[in-house]
Amino acid sequence: MQASDFQFYFHLAHAIAQQFGPDCEVVVHDLESNDPDRSIVAIENGHVTGRQVGDGPSRIVLDALRGDRSNLQDHLAYLTKTADGKILKSSTIYIRDDSGIARGIFSINYDITMMLSMEKTLREFTATDLPEPEPAPISRSVSDLLDELIARSAEVVGKPVALMGKEDKIRAIQFLNDSGAFLITKSGDKVCKFFGISKYTLYNYIDEAKAQNASE
Repeated sequence: MQASDFQFYFHLAHAIAQQFGPDCEVVVHDLESNDPDRSIVAIENGHVTGRQVGDGPSRIVLDALRGDRSNLQDHLAYLTKTADGKILKSSTIYIRDDSGIARGIFSINYDITMMLSMEKTLREFTATDLPEPEPAPISRSVSDLLDELIARSAEVVGKPVALMGKEDKIRAIQFLNDSGAFLITKSGDKVCKFFGISKYTLYNYIDEAKAQNASE
């Protein structure tokens, strides 16, 4: 899509931000960008997450880039969190062309941290026995996002890198591949350094992870 195709969403982002005030961040991502590391083409109240135009994708954007863009579902009213601890109520809506293919993302992130603090005094009346879902993190940069994904891959395996064998590392690499981590520019260098492997070994592990997926 051309920049002009997003003009309506640029105006809509500005209107929503004006309507709901400085705690409401509104972001437009271009999934057709030649540089997926810089998917943000418009942002209002970027101070909420510390992002700006030209910054890179969130986990949601990576999922969209590696998935079937004709079969993506909007995700409304879910919790996210920033690196500095803010809790946000977020909604993600896909911008589609006439054939239904997602070409962009329209996101709203409302900072509800103060509201949750006020609610604390009423917690005993609103709490349930069911565990609350862990809010998904919002990264300030693709570098931060990659660090989070790498850390999460180690958590999935359940042991420090120093104690990981080949199969453990393949499992971690499989998680990173499934998460779209390798869509991030130069991600291979950081992954290799973290796991103490060569680029050649990394590519072999990716191939083995794909083979395991195909056989399941």
